Amino acid sequence: MAHEMDSLNPNSIVKGGEDIDVSKRLKVAIIGTGWIAHSHMESYLQMPDVDIVAGADIIPGKAEAFFKEFGVNARCYLSTEELLDNEVLDAVSVCVYNRAHAKCAILALNAGVNVLLEKPMCVTIEEAADIVRAEKKSGKILSIGFQPRYDPNMKMIKKIVQSGELGEVYYIQTGGGRRRGIPTPFGTSFIQADTGGLGALADIGCYSLDMVLNAVGYPKPLTVTGYKSDFFGKNKDYFRTEGNPESYADLFGVDDFAAGFIRLEGGIILDFRIAWAMHLDTPGDTIIMGKKGSLRIPSTECWNGTVGGEMTIYHDLEGLGTETKLPIIEDTSKGLFYQKIRSFLDACKNDGAAPVPSCEIIYNQAILDGIARSAELGREIEIVIPEI
Repeated sequence: MAHEMDSLNPNSIVKGGEDIDVSKRLKVAIIGTGWIAHSHMESYLQMPDVDIVAGADIIPGKAEAFFKEFGVNARCYLSTEELLDNEVLDAVSVCVYNRAHAKCAILALNAGVNVLLEKPMCVTIEEAADIVRAEKKSGKILSIGFQPRYDPNMKMIKKIVQSGELGEVYYIQTGGGRRRGIPTPFGTSFIQADTGGLGALADIGCYSLDMVLNAVGYPKPLTVTGYKSDFFGKNKDYFRTEGNPESYADLFGVDDFAAGFIRLEGGIILDFRIAWAMHLDTPGDTIIMGKKGSLRIPSTECWNGTVGGEMTIYHDLEGLGTETKLPIIEDTSKGLFYQKIRSFLDACKNDGAAPVPSCEIIYNQAILDGIARSAELGREIEIVIPEI
């Protein structure tokens, strides 16, 4: 692929309006070569300052097939440990199943490598704390893979809240769901307890939480009452049109629906629900209620961290109830995933801050973990963030 050299800087390439310094190249590896790794590879291949040198997957031959698919000549390993022992790297993408997130991220950080960790951060709050401890000890960059943050509509949500247009926020309703959306087409690692750990709660629930928590400044979660169920995933009839319905239902060990009622620092109440499967197209729009106004964010029929239509601000103007419609802002960039990868690489090259920092996402993880624990206990619990 040809790139235009910057006439003022011979070490720079102008690509799609971006000025990318290629004098400092980054050696990158991909750990875990399943479905989401394809999106990482597609973005990395658009970066003129990246050399993809290696990858790892615990399934023999899988990493080799992955790199062959993209025409990339990379060294392949069967474990994260083997990869890190044999490669000198600047950064890794961790794209393994949820329960392996913590182990792989910690190993890479301990090896002095910058980490882009796919969402959810991990499964438990203890794992999240261990990851952050390794990050702080290493001094390297750890960014969590929340590409919806780069959506201009998501940025607008935060801009509205932070501007004070709504006044002091006191109640948030958020969530989303899919009528039929259990991700079995991508294998069974999403649905098994020993690999996924959490289901819809973590897979798409983390996006819903980040959308609103990021807007209000990520206040600390204090208590939670949680609920989760698996009525659809355990039902063989749900998978009737898929390849191996009995196997999927028998292997299903996570949640396909979850809900939580969370009290946040600052007196904010968060009412949350998420679903992989349900007899509805959506469990409701996202609503951010403030003392001066409220914001309605339409849901989508297949929730994956996007805005479903024009947003509405409800407020009073000279004593009259007024509604302000906000048209959808089209994303004119190269895509949200590209922006996620590029912002991470720029932070690595420039010793910058993590684009999506662990100090925020640990609160996201604490809520996911708290909902799961509360659901098991059947009562409200206090959310305790381990000391880092």
